[in-house]
Order: sequence, then C-alpha cells, then structure tokens
Amino acid sequence: MNQTELDQLSINTIRTLCMDAVQQANSGHPGTPMGMAPLVYVLWQEFLRYDPAHPHWANRDRFVLSAGHASTLLYSILHLTGVKELNHQQEPTGGLAVKLEDLQRFRQLDSKCPGHPEFRWTTGVEITTGPLGQGVASSVGMAMAAAWQAQHFNRPGTALFDFDVYALAGDGCMMEGISGEAASLAGHLRLGNLCWIYDSNRITIEGSTSIAFSEDVGARFAAYGWHVIRVADANDLPALRAALQQFRSWHDRPTLIIIESHIGFGAPTKQDKASAHGEPLGENEIRGAKKNYGWPEDAKFLVPAEVPANFQAGIGARGAQLYAAWSALLAQYTTAEPAAAETIARMQRQELPLGWDKDLPVFPADPKGMAGREASGKVLNAVAKNYPWLIGGSADLAPSTKTWLTFEGAGTMTAATLGGRNLHFGVREHAMGAILNGLAVSNLRPYGAGFLVFSDYGRTPIRLAAMMEIPVIYVFTHDSIGVGEDGPTHQPIEQVMSLRAVPGLIVLRPGDANEVTEAWRVVCGLRHETALFILSRQAMPTLDRTKFASAAGVARGGYILSEPANGQAQVILIGTGTELSLCVDAQAALAQRGIAARVVSLPSWELFERQDAAYREAVLPRHISARVAVEQGTTLGWERYVGLDGVTVGMKTFGASAPMKDLQKRFGFTVDHVVAAAVAQVEKARPA
Repeated sequence: MNQTELDQLSINTIRTLCMDAVQQANSGHPGTPMGMAPLVYVLWQEFLRYDPAHPHWANRDRFVLSAGHASTLLYSILHLTGVKELNHQQEPTGGLAVKLEDLQRFRQLDSKCPGHPEFRWTTGVEITTGPLGQGVASSVGMAMAAAWQAQHFNRPGTALFDFDVYALAGDGCMMEGISGEAASLAGHLRLGNLCWIYDSNRITIEGSTSIAFSEDVGARFAAYGWHVIRVADANDLPALRAALQQFRSWHDRPTLIIIESHIGFGAPTKQDKASAHGEPLGENEIRGAKKNYGWPEDAKFLVPAEVPANFQAGIGARGAQLYAAWSALLAQYTTAEPAAAETIARMQRQELPLGWDKDLPVFPADPKGMAGREASGKVLNAVAKNYPWLIGGSADLAPSTKTWLTFEGAGTMTAATLGGRNLHFGVREHAMGAILNGLAVSNLRPYGAGFLVFSDYGRTPIRLAAMMEIPVIYVFTHDSIGVGEDGPTHQPIEQVMSLRAVPGLIVLRPGDANEVTEAWRVVCGLRHETALFILSRQAMPTLDRTKFASAAGVARGGYILSEPANGQAQVILIGTGTELSLCVDAQAALAQRGIAARVVSLPSWELFERQDAAYREAVLPRHISARVAVEQGTTLGWERYVGLDGVTVGMKTFGASAPMKDLQKRFGFTVDHVVAAAVAQVEKARPA
C-alpha cells in the first residue's frame, strides 16, 4: 500500500469510527467529523509538534476543537495516534487516553468520550469546549501564553517555547460574538503563532446558514489584521498541506484558514441535516457512506492494522524526536539558567514561588478605612512583585478596579512587548474570561477584572473555568448599590448569589482591608479552583484587630469577629463586605439596649462549608435562632444561615440612581434598621 492509499485509509478510519460511535450512542454529530477528517489527519500526521507519549509536554503545539459537538473527531485521532493517558497529577498510567471501548461507549456514563471534550477528564483535550466560540477565544489565551513564555525564557539559540496553537471552528463559532472579540484582540497583538481553521459547511440546526449569516468572514478577519487563506475543497490534501505550511511560514500575525466543505461526503444530503441536529445517520445511511469509502459495510469500529502503524511512523516518530530534542535543550538550559529553569518547573507544577507572600501588607486600624478595590490593588502589587507569572488586566477598567501592576518591570503586553504582565482586554468581558482560561491551562496564573454587574457578560467562561478546576482569578469591584448615581443598570443585585451557585467557584467578599489581604493569601494558594473577589468602590472602616478577631479567619470562610462584651449572645449578626462594619456598629447600639450580639464575618460561603461540622456549629450555634444577615444584594439564599425564621437585610428590588447615603437609607442599610431587625428577632426567640 503506497502513502496516498495509507492517507485515505487513515482518513476513512477516522470517519467510520465517528459514524459508528454516534450511531451506537444514538446521539451526537457525525457530519462535521466526517467532513473535517482530512484536515485533522493532515494536521496531526504531518504538522502538529506533539508527542503522543508525552501529551503534557510544555512546548507541544495545541489543538483546540472549538466545534466541540464534533468531539468524536478528537477522540478518534487521540485513539489512533496512541496518545498516552495521564492521571490528575499528570503522571502516566500506562494506558491509552482513549481506548476503542471508550469510543464504543461514546456519551455514556463515565466514558472518556463525553458528548463535548472535557479538560482533565480525557488526556489530550487541551481545554473544555462546549458553548460555541469558547474554544477559539481560549486559544487566543494559549497563543498569548506561548508568546509570553518565549519572551521571558527563550535565549539566543535556545527556543524553549515556540509552540503554535490551532483551533478548529464551525459556522456557529464564527457567529458567536465572543469569536469576534477574541479575534480582534489577537489581530491587535499580532499573534503569529495562532491559526484558526474555519469549517465553512453552511449548515446549522435551523438549516442553511443563509437564513441568518451572509457576511464575508474572510474580509472581516482581514480587517482584524489576520492572514486569510481559502481552501475550496476539504478533501484536497495538497491544498490543506499548502495552507498549513503557509501558516507555519508566517510569523507577523494570526492566520484564518477557511475550508469549504459539505459535512459528510458528496452533496448535502440527510447527513447534513442529521449532523446539524445532532442525530445519528441511521444504519442505511452509514452503510451507504461506507460503501462510498470502499469500506466493509457491516464492519463496526474497524481499525485496520496499517492505520495505527501509519500514525506511529508519522506523528509518533516525529513527536518522539521533537520531545527528545526539547528535553536535551531543557537540560542544557537548566545548567546555564538554573533560576529561570526553576521558575519554569514551578509554573509547570502549578506551585507558588518561594517568598511570594513576604510583602503582604497589614493595614492599621482606621475608622475611615479604604475601599475594597484600593486595598486589593495594594495587595495585588505586593503579591505580583514576587509572583513572576501572575499576569492579568481588566476589560478597560484597570483605573477603576485598581488592577494595574505599577512596580518597576511589570510592563504591558503589546504586539511589540508580548512579555508584559499588564494585559489590556478592551471592552470585551466575554473574550477576557475565555482568554484567561487559555492562559491558565498554559500554566500562567491569570487574573481579570471588571465591574461586578458586568460579570454577566463573562459568565460562560467563569463557569467553564470552575468546571475545568483551573486557578483563574477574578477581581470584581463596584459591588453594590454603593455605586450610587450610576443607577440600577450598574448596581449589582443578584450577581453575588448567582456566582455562589456555581459549583466549585470560590467567592470572597471581604469586609475590610485586612480581610482583603487574607483573601488574596487564600486565593493564591488555590491550585484547582477558580476564585472571585467581590470588592467595594466605597471605603470600609479598617477594623482594629486588637479588639476584633484576626482577619486570618477568612481562610475558613467565616469566623466570629466579635463576641458581646457581657453575657451570652442573644442574636447573631452576619455580615460581608461593606456591611460588616454596619453589623459592628449595630452590635454596639444593641449593647446600649442591653442586647448581647455576636458578629460573624462570612466572606466566603464555599470555604465555610468546607469546615467541619463542629467549627460551623461553634460559629453559628443552633441554639441561637435569632439571626440577622446583612448584605447589599438579593436576600435569596441567606436562609441557609439565618434559618426560615431569620431576617436578611438585603435587596428585594433593583436599585436606583441617587447618592450612596440616600440609597442606603432608602433600602434599609442603616444601624437603626439592623438594630430593629435584631430586636424583633430576639423578641421572637423568647420563650412564650
């Protein structure tokens, strides 16, 4: 069998595996994998710098399947190329990442082949892609990470980091606004190591793309500053090779390869409709397709012996040589540049640098205090100075979120200075979140910032980060009706509670400057969780920690801030953020009435719920049923801590446009109102 015949046999093996997997699951999208099999074959077999035996190699090329519904395409190539499985500690298990039986159990419980690719679940999946557009947008973060690492670690004649990033997208990805946001920024940064491949098959769930999508995508990307290459036929292997080679020869800006295809084979048929709707083709249609390929019509999950051998001779041999050469280069580099090599090793292991917390500030007691955002800016700069791969920025709001790194040498990432640590995302909250995910899976430690109310724009990548268990950091400011005159469009009400509802997401709303410091200490130590700071624009009193409990209690999510001066507590006041000092003032006012109140600071529900039952009972004992929670957000959910009979002083409507003090009075965030609520609770709790 000559190489041309081997190429076609390998392509048809990918196609038939995809068809069979979807048919057996009676669920999935078979068409796009069939149409894009030639592209994926050529890319992996001939171009991708990737060693199947070392799938976590730091300088591997990345392949992102943004059209995640075509997941069988990725699973098939992972199986056929023999990618080795790694456990969660990135240690080899000795098995394959995707076995044939995994493909046979596509979309079934606990299969390594879920409906959409999932990071950490299946080795070889570079990032979780589900919602369309997320994959291509995240690939921009990966390309930024490659360029950043190259700037910091490469030396003349020693290119430790020069990997390319490929992302396969469909019409849906191109329609989603996030792809435009991310592509615009990638063009601005002139990321020459980024290649998006657009499968233009002109079909979506509702039918032909012509019903809603008629723009010239190539012209749009040219306007973004991208190179644009067109391939007229997805089955034209020489044209695919030429396009990929052309990308490899360019270094001045990103590349979009537009491939015209019909999903499946031949003219649009039932296959187009089936794939668009996520339906199997049916046995008769599959038999026809296999006949068209010259395949045994009754064979299922057939992998001819020549195909794995072909891949082993191609990507297997090439990848092994590339990995061996890079490993030798790293060994030489380690001898010549031990400090830089140690930094690289810590990055790869997701370990903190030594001494990262040596300059963390301790804030003196101050009744005027400072805004949460101000304290955070000071802590962030103190941390980042000793944490070299902590990088980030804001969606055009760094002056307001105080997330600008101001120390000498921090620098700004531009097309000319890709090693800068301050990132400008522009007014692109959605793309910012996806890019942060791409940076995080490339082992940088990224943070992104904005106003809390605009977290809604970036909700999907926040959710995906939590799902992937990656340590992305968010800094959200302007956290309440304290925004004031900007009015209800800019005053978050439901956002904090909705973010607390995301599984695995750590939400922290610190109540004074020292709680901000301790919150940063906690977040920097996270390795597998995404974290969010919720910070105020307005000043919070800095509590005197000689009179109140240590802010180190933040690490446990909640702690007793202050006990009553005399007697056992009759009521518990629970506060977060700016409302913590309001609870402290209410405690003093209640004492004058002879009512003993405990104040509990509860900056993080998630961390508090991780504590053992004895600790949680000590902080919020069941026998004290009189409880008042105070938070300038929705009251929904607080019944978890105040009980069904407790009271939450919170928001039950949207806010209003007015000075902050007027709003606080209107909505009940005053000492008198909190005291009245506490008195009523104590009276209700008294025995009849």
